[in-house]
Amino acid sequence: MSIHAHTWRFYLGGFALLLAFDTLVQVSFKLTGAHAFPPEASWAWVLRILGQPWIYVALVGYIGNFFTWMSLLKHAPIGPAFAASHLDVVSVMLASAWVFHEALTPMRLAGAGVIMLGILCLALAESGAHPEHDPPTEAKGALGML
Repeated sequence: MSIHAHTWRFYLGGFALLLAFDTLVQVSFKLTGAHAFPPEASWAWVLRILGQPWIYVALVGYIGNFFTWMSLLKHAPIGPAFAASHLDVVSVMLASAWVFHEALTPMRLAGAGVIMLGILCLALAESGAHPEHDPPTEAKGALGML
């Protein structure tokens, strides 16, 4: 197996995991909120939220999301990685249609297509980047320490 194939598998697997965590967090928040209404500035409301198991699923999702994102950022170029991280808009829309029976209107599907097309354009632009346009090795090393 080539290094290139290993890198793409890492990115695809990592971003799939990131999408899964992001989607889990948003769906969990929606399920928590559905059981914590009406929202109010009171301890009773906070206790209603803390009494919902979905809030803890969201917390686990955030932790998983953090570690997955940090692993991806260690290796992936920041621009395309940040763009790809916004695929959660599409995955949450699809999960909401499945779990909450929200409508997948033509306008929503078109918007999802535009998001995916934009991310694809950024990824293709990154894969065609030329080394002479990259920052010097010393700068890459300094940035890697951040």
